[in-house]
Amino acid sequence: MMISSNTQFAAPLSIEILTPFPGICHGVLGESMLKRAQTLGLVKLEAVDLRAWATDKHHTLDAPSYGGGPGMVMKIEPIAAALKSLRGPKSKVIFMSPQGKRFDQSIARSLSQEQHLIFLCGHYEGIDQRIIDHLVDEEISIGDYVLTNGALAALVVTDAVVRLLPGVLGDEGSALHDSFEKGLLDFPHYTRPEDFNGWTVPSVLLSGNHAAIATWREDQALHATAKKRPDLLNTDISH
Repeated sequence: MMISSNTQFAAPLSIEILTPFPGICHGVLGESMLKRAQTLGLVKLEAVDLRAWATDKHHTLDAPSYGGGPGMVMKIEPIAAALKSLRGPKSKVIFMSPQGKRFDQSIARSLSQEQHLIFLCGHYEGIDQRIIDHLVDEEISIGDYVLTNGALAALVVTDAVVRLLPGVLGDEGSALHDSFEKGLLDFPHYTRPEDFNGWTVPSVLLSGNHAAIATWREDQALHATAKKRPDLLNTDISH
């Protein structure tokens, strides 16, 4: 089939994880769906070593905090130089921080629409505040706890974003039924065998009645949400 020379192909999403410890990322980025997405040319993933922009012979990235106190603070110069080198007109720089906006499925879907994401990953006590004030587009947190470094959080966000790209999952409908996509948790899933130690699969799933199955799944999703995450519901569900 001849393809018109005017046909436009969307460029793959590019994600760069900027970190002092890129080795943390290599295993995760090369496995499972993230590997599949790269093989299919749907995304470009790279762990970028921040130390490449450190100018002294020891590749120093941190210094003591002004005003004193424990821990070391990541310096502004290497990060500013790295972002100047990596950033383009359609880039979005995200700092992974426990002080950021709480990450959720809606943010994942929004980020999946971007063309270039740079995840800036802190370490040590933190980073110079001027980086956040002037060089970062958004701060994101994956939860109310503190990790040793932001690369781990960036990998979580990367996985959540990439699986939403068209073509990454084998079944395009899979992501549409994920927990939180419709404001509810996912419904329960079952597979073979039908009976294991007396624990049986709900009969409706074996009935072949697709309308009844759909109704059952909607009901189960609603009640799972009411039981486990009532904060997601606007109204109470009676049991």
